[in-house]
Amino acid sequence: MINLVWLIPLFPLLGFLINGLGRNTLSKTVVGFVGCLTVLASFAVSIGIFLELNSSETKSFIIPIFDWISAGSVKIPFSFLVDPLSALMLLIVTGIGFLIHVYSTGYMHHDAGFGKFFSYLNLFIFFMLLLVLGSNYVVMFIGWEGVGLCSYLLIGFWFSNSAYASAAKKAFVMNRIGDLGFLIAVFLIFTTFNSVEFASVFPQAANMASGDSTLILITALLFVGAIGKSAQIPLFTWLPDAMAGPTPVSALIHAATMVTAGIYMIARSNILFTLAPETLGVVSIIGLATLFLAAAIAVSQTDIKKVLAYSTVSQLGYMFLGLGVGAYTGAFFHVITHAFFKALLFLGAGSVIHAMSNEQDMRNMGGLKKKLPVTFLTMMIGTIAIAGLPPFSGFFSKDEILAHVYEHNKVFWVIAVIGAMFTAFYMFRMMFLTFNGGFRGTTDQEHHLHESPASMTIPLIVLAVLSALGGLIGIPAVLGGGHWLESFLAPVFAVSATKTGAMTLDHTTEYILMAISVAAALIAMLYAYSRYVKQAHVPADDRTDRGMLARLSYNKFYVDEVYNSLITRPLDALSGFFYKTVDKAGIDGIVNGFGKGAVEASKGFRLLQTGMVGFYIFMMVAGILALLFYSMYKI
Repeated sequence: MINLVWLIPLFPLLGFLINGLGRNTLSKTVVGFVGCLTVLASFAVSIGIFLELNSSETKSFIIPIFDWISAGSVKIPFSFLVDPLSALMLLIVTGIGFLIHVYSTGYMHHDAGFGKFFSYLNLFIFFMLLLVLGSNYVVMFIGWEGVGLCSYLLIGFWFSNSAYASAAKKAFVMNRIGDLGFLIAVFLIFTTFNSVEFASVFPQAANMASGDSTLILITALLFVGAIGKSAQIPLFTWLPDAMAGPTPVSALIHAATMVTAGIYMIARSNILFTLAPETLGVVSIIGLATLFLAAAIAVSQTDIKKVLAYSTVSQLGYMFLGLGVGAYTGAFFHVITHAFFKALLFLGAGSVIHAMSNEQDMRNMGGLKKKLPVTFLTMMIGTIAIAGLPPFSGFFSKDEILAHVYEHNKVFWVIAVIGAMFTAFYMFRMMFLTFNGGFRGTTDQEHHLHESPASMTIPLIVLAVLSALGGLIGIPAVLGGGHWLESFLAPVFAVSATKTGAMTLDHTTEYILMAISVAAALIAMLYAYSRYVKQAHVPADDRTDRGMLARLSYNKFYVDEVYNSLITRPLDALSGFFYKTVDKAGIDGIVNGFGKGAVEASKGFRLLQTGMVGFYIFMMVAGILALLFYSMYKI
């Protein structure tokens, strides 16, 4: 079965070609069937590969597809790597991707670009699978760039809206900034190790000294790429704006797949980062700052998708914080659980928006739990999971990260716990504003309220079950579990584990840390309940009718405005100068000057053509005389 791994990316590629070429001729039923079936087929093959890998003694397979680049000593094959890390990512990408495809058949059914939308979704899955399966950094980079392209196409899907088109361009440009760092890192890796193959690079790196300057530079550049793709400070502002795309796009790209690519890349390159402790320190600081800043912004947002967008940025910060303190398994565990509950929350938000006739402002919602019971129940499960309350999935993965952070740095742990409190507060705030109290929308919206069709609710139910039970794969020893995920991923992180050692916290300390994090989440939940249910508080419509901190949070701490003032406007002014002075007046002036000179000269010579025979005879005599004088002078 493992030798059939090439079928996994092939099926979505075929779906892209069929739906892309037949988007104007195939019926929506056929398009939806092809789009969903191709991803389901990939999921089925992924399950088979996972089961075979789990039962095999060998935990790493390289499957060559074809010889790709061969120039002198440079040989880069197009090949796939199947190991525990890639096998789990295959299940996430294809499994969550299939549910989102099914959901999209209902959500996008009335959209005129239905066929084009599904072709883009299939293409995105194809590139994400290349990213995951690549056995070297070059194949990974192809998938890396491909998902960036597809994010541009999907975010700007409704491109007739100029704001949506601008959001797509912003995502594309900010990702390119990070991608440049990744690309330079790939060149440096090849220069250092004479290879870009993981199987060749990592063993060589393992023999290098910790703190080697070359490894620090390589990992720093790789981290720049991860910052762009996974929306960390300072390249995080594209992700909230990316909510301009259809809601299934938000669930697919910004919950389960693309934004976790940076975490996957660092986890895959774990030995490089383990031997570059200075880089890991920067990773943990950036992750901590991002999780806190994004959470502080989310607590005051009124757009339901913006709340979830900043929540995603914050949760990605937790994952990077985990990577920075060496908790590779914990960070990847949170990737898995986050894929479950964040995809659920985004799709649930889409169900609410669908019922509310495209309304996204929570101030105009309220009292929806009776009209949308399935959506309410499933989203509540997702909210409890992301808040880190036991026994749902988010509790186990977040607790593992927090435990490693506590052992690494107590101050970081305090800030991370405060961030967890913010998470619980803004998520329950979102739920209470949306589903509790009286309805605050228009009469027409109230008459239109109804539960979403089965094509949308069934994926919600499946994701709710996964959000509730997904943590069972990583129950720690302190709670009587064997942490299956840690055992399964052990071969991937084995070398790093020998250089860092295991966590040394005793069970009593772990119990105390769990109790504190759960208590913090419960306090935040109760405060949100008191404020938004008992007091029935609704955020002010006027953004100036707030306290200073609330205004800063609501206006996203003016980060976009700062970027606009310090970067965008100076670059616009500089480009304007080059356009007007260098390009238009200089280069165009020189080119046009030659043209004008030729025109003006031709006007003068044209005056010589008088049509008078006497003048022509005079000119002939003058020419003869000139030749005579020239001949005499030459002699």
